[in-house]
Amino acid sequence: MVQNNKTSIGKLDPLKQTIIVETACGECQLCLHGKSCDLSVRINGKVYFVDGVRIDSFGNALAKDGFCEAVRTAEVQGKITGNRFKATYFKLITADKKSDGKPDAIKKNNAISSAKNA
Repeated sequence: MVQNNKTSIGKLDPLKQTIIVETACGECQLCLHGKSCDLSVRINGKVYFVDGVRIDSFGNALAKDGFCEAVRTAEVQGKITGNRFKATYFKLITADKKSDGKPDAIKKNNAISSAKNA
């Protein structure tokens, strides 16, 4: 089963800014060390394991577009706590919605500064 882009995890808070991140399996794609395949995000060049969303929440992580096989793009809300990203909202973005296929660094920098100060 391929990954489901129509599903979102958590509820979007319209009062908080969303950020665009790269997301994938930390062990398989983003060079983190762990005990098993776990969802991770890359924010400002640093990779964090994600709490609040499982690696199979959007379908089979081993599918051709799954988190263990590909780096995806997601729209998220949450907070960095220690070395982990605590997600309160998480939605995959389809490739055709991005003009360059890369996360928006301006949104990332502003949102993370706000998240660390919250």
